[in-house]
Amino acid sequence: MYDPELLVEKLQTLLEALERIPRRFADIASPGDFTSSDRGIDRMDAICMILIAAGEEIKNIDQKTEGKLLSRYPDIKWRGVMGVRDVLAHGYFQVNADQLFNICQNDIPTLIGAIKSMIKEVPRDST
Repeated sequence: MYDPELLVEKLQTLLEALERIPRRFADIASPGDFTSSDRGIDRMDAICMILIAAGEEIKNIDQKTEGKLLSRYPDIKWRGVMGVRDVLAHGYFQVNADQLFNICQNDIPTLIGAIKSMIKEVPRDST
C-alpha cells in the first residue's frame, strides 16, 4: 500500500513541473519555432527535461499504487506519457519538433487536469 500524504506530495510536485510547460510553450506558434532560434531550442530543451522527469515520476507513482490510481483516468494514455520519457531520455538529440508541439498543445493541458483531479481524490481514497 502507498502513503497517501507522500503520494499527494509527489503529485503536487509533478503538477508544479507540468504547469511550467505552458509558460515555456507560450511563445511557440509552430513546431519550427522550437528549432529556428537558440531561444526556441532552449525552450525545447527545458520542456523535454520536464517531460523526462514527469514520465519517470508517473512510472514511480504507477508502481507504488500498483496501477490502481492511473487506471481511474483512462482518458490519459499513460503508456504514451511514460513512453515519451523513454524516447526523450534515450534519443534526446532526435526530438521531433512536430510531436513535441502536439504534446504541449494538446496533451499537457489534459494531463494537468488529471493530476489536479488525482490530488483532490487521493485523501478520500485513503480513508
